[in-house]
Amino acid sequence: MNRDPHSEHVNSLGGTVHGPAVQARDIIGGIHIHQAVSPMPTPRQLPPSGTLINRLETLAFLDRAHGKGSRSGSPTIVVVSGPAGVGKTAISLNWAHRNSQDFPDGQLYADLRGHATDPSADPAEVLGQFIRAFGIAPDRIPGGLVERAALYQSLVTARRLVVVLDDALSAAQVRPLLPASGGSVVLVTSRWRLAGLMMDGARGIQLERLDVEAALDLLRHRLGDDRVGGELTAAKQLVDLCARVPLALSVAAARLATRPRWPLTEMVEALAQENQRLSALSVEDDMTIRAALTLSYQNLSPPEAARLYRLLGLFPGATFDSAAASALVGLPSTETRRLLGVLTDANLLDDVDGGSYRFHDLVRLHAKEMAEAEEPIAVQEEAMRRAVDWFLRRTRMASHAAAPYRSIPVPDGEPGFADAAQALDWMDREFRNLRATALAGHARGLHVEVWNLVDAMWPLFLHRGFRSERLEIDRLGLAAAQACGDANAHAKMLNRTALSLRTLGRWDEAAADLRYALDIWRGLGNTYRIGDTNRQLGHLEMDRDRPQAAITIFEAAVDSYRAAGEPRRVALAMCDLGRALTESGRAGEAVPHLTAAIEMLARESDPYNHARALILLGRARWEEPSVAEDLLIRGLAAMEELGSLAGQSLALRSLGEVALSAGRRADARQYLERAREFLAHMSSDTDRLDRLLSQLD
Repeated sequence: MNRDPHSEHVNSLGGTVHGPAVQARDIIGGIHIHQAVSPMPTPRQLPPSGTLINRLETLAFLDRAHGKGSRSGSPTIVVVSGPAGVGKTAISLNWAHRNSQDFPDGQLYADLRGHATDPSADPAEVLGQFIRAFGIAPDRIPGGLVERAALYQSLVTARRLVVVLDDALSAAQVRPLLPASGGSVVLVTSRWRLAGLMMDGARGIQLERLDVEAALDLLRHRLGDDRVGGELTAAKQLVDLCARVPLALSVAAARLATRPRWPLTEMVEALAQENQRLSALSVEDDMTIRAALTLSYQNLSPPEAARLYRLLGLFPGATFDSAAASALVGLPSTETRRLLGVLTDANLLDDVDGGSYRFHDLVRLHAKEMAEAEEPIAVQEEAMRRAVDWFLRRTRMASHAAAPYRSIPVPDGEPGFADAAQALDWMDREFRNLRATALAGHARGLHVEVWNLVDAMWPLFLHRGFRSERLEIDRLGLAAAQACGDANAHAKMLNRTALSLRTLGRWDEAAADLRYALDIWRGLGNTYRIGDTNRQLGHLEMDRDRPQAAITIFEAAVDSYRAAGEPRRVALAMCDLGRALTESGRAGEAVPHLTAAIEMLARESDPYNHARALILLGRARWEEPSVAEDLLIRGLAAMEELGSLAGQSLALRSLGEVALSAGRRADARQYLERAREFLAHMSSDTDRLDRLLSQLD
């Protein structure tokens, strides 16, 4: 303190002072203080983008979003979501680098660690990093989230920025980091779909796996054109085993790149072992598919979602709806649908058309690993039993709707099908799941359920074909029936394998199975099953072009069924007899048998065979074209209503033959080509139709 001896003024400075200070006794005139102002730095935080293959559609989407946003007064926010390893970060960084000239005021980047082993990033921590990037000294940055967010917004006002927020866990984590400045673009990557941001006006794009050609391009980029081109078949297998996921392909390519003398087939063989595939897709601890998926799994909430994920890994099929998932986990359907939504939002499941869901192959393997590691064996077995039981119940309901005349038990309380066509469509759509369920059930000793499941699938094969796959399924049913020690089931499945062998032209093997079944039926004293098996032997005689031998068998079958009091089976045998008589040149004798069969089947719940009898009568009356066509068109309409591809093909072929015999070649071609389309769709033999069409040519 200085005291002027001529004055009472005191010249002192006390307290806390921020900034410049001037001490003076007297001031005359104005005071001007000039302080140098340093410009704020322009942050350039984007890391390298890495390799990007294809993704042109996604880049174009981001371009369009940027174009629209630049004309508005608010920032453009895009959520790039997708499963682990699909390339979300690469596409976002690549786009940001490509368009950096549009953002002269800076590029911000933060790894939000939504799926890291350590805790996810605190928004206040990230805001501190962003604020420091603009040159603000650490001691001038407030401590609270609200204060930091306010300072951040004041710094970015009127600036054009690109902000990449990588691996976000939630919308709440992201919101404080969004700049309010128009002309800016924020790219948020996440394994979650972040519906909360969408509600706030963000745009979203779901990143899918690469297509096959793009996946091959990635391998070519990493391994060279010569190495991939020299083993193109193996390269395609490798792409398939890696599920076309960029991270998985990159890991596989990295292993191959360090072993230049390894053939690609070596890696294919390693990945082909399903229980070793995730282990084979690893290079270092921080670069594995298993690690990426485990982090996604560990972030699931509530715990019931993680349990559903695990148990769905045991599901025997490729796709499933909420009803199948509910059966597997033993939860109410409403709760299961909610949990499926959680898994879908986490991009561990894909939702597909028709209200179904599916795993990518690598995700399914991981879910299965989690189930085997965390669920007791008894829980796994019970889940599988519930899944098999559910498919058996649904297939029985479908079988009843498509073939009500069959003595298939109909479960109580199970939703039905509107009609035969809807039931057949369901079985057709679910065929791969039904096959997988039968295989899994047999492997786990559920033999009674498996042979009953195969038995219930009969209408699918009758109406829709599946010629090449049918024998495998029927033989699986036969093995399950034998494992049960059930003679009745054993003989039924022998009849089924014989039918499958017949469709493949393996007549001697079919006859052997039928004779074996016949011995069992005789031992059981089952009269009408003996008649059924003899009828099948008669069909084999027709296949071998021995109609007279077939006529004898079918006449005996008619008499046996009449004696047994089985009117429906009498009608079926009369249809067979009428067909044999027609094809042996005795169409006139066939007409009364077929007419009687039509009358009898009209009183039965068997619309398929009633329609078939109309078609066979139309063929028998081919010399009266107008009468024949009327019968055939009626039969065709009934087959269309049933959704029977096989029945429609038979009717159309018959219409074509009638038209051809009447000299109407254009009509004949139209009918025959349509018939061929149905057979081709069922993977059935088209040789006969090809010959008829070649005659027209």
